[in-house]
Amino acid sequence: MSSQADVTALHDREVEFHDDWASDTPADEILVREFFEAPTAVENQFILKRLGGLKGKKILDIGAGLGESSVYFALRGAHVTTVDISPLMVKKAVELGKKFGVELQGVVSGGEDLQVLEDEFDIIYLANTIHHVHDRARLFEQISRALKPGGIFFSYDPLAYNPLINIYRGIATKVRTVDEAPLTLADIRLAKKYFRGVGHREFWISTLVLFVKYFLIDRIHPNQDRYWKRMLREKDGSLRWWTPLRALDSVLTRIPGVRWMAWNVVMWGHKASKTSES
Repeated sequence: MSSQADVTALHDREVEFHDDWASDTPADEILVREFFEAPTAVENQFILKRLGGLKGKKILDIGAGLGESSVYFALRGAHVTTVDISPLMVKKAVELGKKFGVELQGVVSGGEDLQVLEDEFDIIYLANTIHHVHDRARLFEQISRALKPGGIFFSYDPLAYNPLINIYRGIATKVRTVDEAPLTLADIRLAKKYFRGVGHREFWISTLVLFVKYFLIDRIHPNQDRYWKRMLREKDGSLRWWTPLRALDSVLTRIPGVRWMAWNVVMWGHKASKTSES
């Protein structure tokens, strides 16, 4: 078990890394609509279809980073609380909201000790957040506490198993924190202890050839540009060769065993309603 000193050191490293990221990113480089609408935003498009209408919903965006998702949800009529461990990330997200004409409530907090009310939110969303958290049981406890009865969470994070992505991780040392730990099957089993109807869907197997293109053809070093951000700048016209691979992945990600070679996993589950508890 990690000591309190270890936990504090990890917290401080995460804050420093993400404060620096916020400081180095101009507001006009933050992609909001692309985060959900780019042809490569397959995880968020899947999540949006399952969420349905957002108008009037109270959404907690944990690990919101620069605020892309928080602003997008607010533009669709949701009341959004944006949470991040980095004070500068929260500040940047709130400012981004103002730029787009929406108001976000900003909270500086780690996921394991959420500074929000109990039974408050209809939806909790986490993008690339769980793999930054080491005490995931505590995180799931906090998500459950903050959700209204019957409320739902959606997350997406990288998986641990694909050898190509693990090579990329070994190279992209300057755009990742040293404490990241991609998800495994154990994390999905853990979520089932805290939520009802837990499901998961995997993304990016054959489509990962886009990473190979960036590295071998475009000659972009992984430390030069975050590949997952670069992908959001792609357009349909530049991806005609890649689009058929999405169809192939829709098959591959349904094959037991093979699906765990995916880059990312979307996970969801809901908090038991008062009726089902009684």
